[in-house]
Amino acid sequence: MFARSRTVAVWLALVCVVGCEGKATVAYQSPAASAASASWTFDGDATGGVPAGAEVFSGSWVVRAEADTPSKPNALCQVGSAEFPAVALGTTVYGDATVTLRFKPISGKSDQAAGIIARVQDKDNYYILRANALESNVNLYKYAGGQRSGIKDGGAKVVAGQWQELSLEVSADRLRGFLNGQLVVEATDSTYKAGRVGLWTKADSVTCFDDVVVTPGTK
Repeated sequence: MFARSRTVAVWLALVCVVGCEGKATVAYQSPAASAASASWTFDGDATGGVPAGAEVFSGSWVVRAEADTPSKPNALCQVGSAEFPAVALGTTVYGDATVTLRFKPISGKSDQAAGIIARVQDKDNYYILRANALESNVNLYKYAGGQRSGIKDGGAKVVAGQWQELSLEVSADRLRGFLNGQLVVEATDSTYKAGRVGLWTKADSVTCFDDVVVTPGTK
């Protein structure tokens, strides 16, 4: 009986890892009145550290020189390993907004992922648009109470070792993800109404980011 109970417990734990939805904590109901466009090139930030105003949730994020970065000389790179490395850029709260950036998946045996997080409440609650070079997909997720659950999957060719453009548009309850200007995935979810923005990767992904632009409103 004990062995059977333990087996069931392990099975339930595995199910939760891949698909359980946590209880969301909502901190922001509406955007700040002063929300304006923002951008990060990381070129004015000192190398070896994180950008001014950034809040690291997990992972190892570092500004470093990249020879082929779209805007020289620096990029922000995630170089460590964690379950879901994430960093918030700044404290401005946005409601409807479009976040566009350039990313380069460099390496990773388990994952080669790059992501945008939006409507960030805190380290455990936000939306994710994730591109993965190993899986050839661009997916939407919700991170709630520290648990990731899928919203919608989209297939797309994500190339390792090359700079590409990723964009997330959030408008009311609609989320739309673009890769290199092409709509790849869209869905609706009404959990989060407003929040901060940031960057995300997964597991052992070594990924660099550059030219992050946040525009209030949508395309």
